[in-house]
Amino acid sequence: MIDYCRFDELLTDDERAAGERAREFVDRDVRPIIAGYYERGEFPRHLIPQLIEIGTHPRYRGLSQSPVARGLVCQELERGDSALRSFASVQSSLSMFAIDSCGSREQRERYLPAMANGEIIGCFALTEPGHGSDPAGMETTAERRADGYVLRGHKRWATNATIAGVAIIWAKCDGAVRGFLVEAGTPGFEVKPIHQKMSLRVSMSAEILLNDCRIPAENALPGATGLVSALKCLNEARFDIVWGSLGAGMDGFEAALAYAGRRTQFGRPIAGFQLTQSKLVDMYSELTKARLLALRLGRLKEEGRLHYSQVSLGKRNSVRTALDVCRTARTIFGAAGVTDDCPAMRHASNLESVLTYEGTEEIHTLIVGQDITGLDAFR
Repeated sequence: MIDYCRFDELLTDDERAAGERAREFVDRDVRPIIAGYYERGEFPRHLIPQLIEIGTHPRYRGLSQSPVARGLVCQELERGDSALRSFASVQSSLSMFAIDSCGSREQRERYLPAMANGEIIGCFALTEPGHGSDPAGMETTAERRADGYVLRGHKRWATNATIAGVAIIWAKCDGAVRGFLVEAGTPGFEVKPIHQKMSLRVSMSAEILLNDCRIPAENALPGATGLVSALKCLNEARFDIVWGSLGAGMDGFEAALAYAGRRTQFGRPIAGFQLTQSKLVDMYSELTKARLLALRLGRLKEEGRLHYSQVSLGKRNSVRTALDVCRTARTIFGAAGVTDDCPAMRHASNLESVLTYEGTEEIHTLIVGQDITGLDAFR
């Protein structure tokens, strides 16, 4: 993409290399096939080994990587499709992070190496049919027994659940929110795919039914003692979205720019008309500002100074920017914009979901509003 701010000059060699590697994968293995998978509503499962290798945070392999490098990987994966970045985020920034930050030494040793190499896929189940923006109202329960716990409840919109070997289940136990590990195949643990979606069609979305699901005591995450633990995990994944959603916007912009240069009307390319140029400049301007904000947030995270309200600001801004860009990009394609020849329509449809998952735009607005005013508008 045209780079007025010399964005690449603000990156380290390792960060550029991480982004380029992910982009090569997307260009080579994703772009040629993703429209067909979107139309069929299927996930390209044959790409999972590459997604694990590229999208799993290197710290789980004993390697270091800056938050900015992680963000660039998410950006490139979402250039391909939001579902690819979502897969990587759920595996690494939600499921593995929950085990790493809240699990026991035995749990970390049992699951993290296997998840890092793709032997085990994880999912993260917090949302319920009646409780999205208000997770504290969850109705799923964990009843303490002498030999463990009995889980009862209904979770919804659990990405990767259809192929997950382990699920991070959040439930109320003795009045407090706790986290639990439930392995696939456990009696009383049932996964139902969610079909007929108009957005995130490639993503493996599912609901989880817990019917007297018995798990041993050692499956409780000892550090997950309150809703704040779940929100801490969400904050990691929201950082991925800050960067990832911009990848969708950038892909929409680049596609529109290329199309405007080759589409001829009234004897000249439409890129030469003032109104089209105005659209392109507005799109580019907003993406540039959003990328610079994402970069700054990445540097703050690297320094250990990133506050959750700043992540909310970034998520809100990036998704809104990317969605507006893709909607505008679609108009440049005209009627062709509603076909699978135009990635902007697919990205815009996906971003409608990204706008509302892991905190709706309204929730993130109120998080930032509370932080800058000192007044809580949630209640």
